[in-house]
Amino acid sequence: MPSFDIVSELDKHELTNAIDQANKEVTTRYDFKGTDSVFEVNGTTVTMKTESEFQLNQMYNILVEKANRRGIDIKCMEVKDPDIQLKTAKQVVEMKEGIDAGLAKKIIKKIKDSKIKVQAANQGDSIRVTGKKRDDLQEVMQMLRTQEDIELPLQFNNFRD
Repeated sequence: MPSFDIVSELDKHELTNAIDQANKEVTTRYDFKGTDSVFEVNGTTVTMKTESEFQLNQMYNILVEKANRRGIDIKCMEVKDPDIQLKTAKQVVEMKEGIDAGLAKKIIKKIKDSKIKVQAANQGDSIRVTGKKRDDLQEVMQMLRTQEDIELPLQFNNFRD
């Protein structure tokens, strides 16, 4: 019986590359000269450090641009409130991955409401979709790609025939 998995994964290597490129741009840009502006990555958490809120906004734009170029969907970015003090400003950007229980229920409900003859089951960080026909599975993939209200980027892998 054909099946596939719906997952939301973050390529950590591409994230590291995007951060390296962003740091390189920050060190060469004229409006960041003399500031100790830096991007730091720790697992899936990116910390932006600089001197002012305006520069934080500029750094966020750089981060989004570099992440987009590296194929990281910006839907997975969750921006926290900035911590602004006298001469320092810091902001954390969480990179979300994995499908939590609430989003999994929402996706499974959408699949069932579409009346496509498939079964969907939550498997922790992924959702397994099984059906008798490969065409039905591809129809589910296409339907999920067009959904606007799913707040995480979805990937489809482990396709078995």
